[in-house]
Amino acid sequence: MDHVKTQLDSRFSGPGAEATPWQETEEVLETAQLSWITTVRGDGRPHVTPLVAVWHDSALHFGTGPREQKAINLETNSKVALTTGCNGWERGLDVVVEGEAERVTDPARLAELAAAWKEKWDGQWQFEPVAEGFLHDGGGEGIVHVFAVRPAKVLAFGKSPFSHTRHIFG
Repeated sequence: MDHVKTQLDSRFSGPGAEATPWQETEEVLETAQLSWITTVRGDGRPHVTPLVAVWHDSALHFGTGPREQKAINLETNSKVALTTGCNGWERGLDVVVEGEAERVTDPARLAELAAAWKEKWDGQWQFEPVAEGFLHDGGGEGIVHVFAVRPAKVLAFGKSPFSHTRHIFG
């Protein structure tokens, strides 16, 4: 991505820790099989749920049924956090993407994203682009609304040594 400012936050990093390079952080986003999204309900309570996402064209993309809680939440508050990584204590890199979810409705973009999902999961996730988003017959879900999150900030938490890196875009 252009114009990424990377800094180590030494307050939350171990001795000798170095900032995680953007390329390493981006690789985690590209290869993650599962992410967790946090949205905010109308009454201010958080809603957290797992989903599959695709990092494509400098944005994290996800889908949701229009009646799912996260879709309802996004109607009134588009701010989200998407998290991925591993639950081990001594190795791996945990990544948090903060930004606003924007609905994708452009037919050419939807076709591109459907191809990205299919490629990432060797055909296990197949979507048909339609006017509303994706049509997904595989599990009876029907219409899927597609969203893009262009990061405002990405946090990368390294382990052994512990490091807290902030990537800011602009």
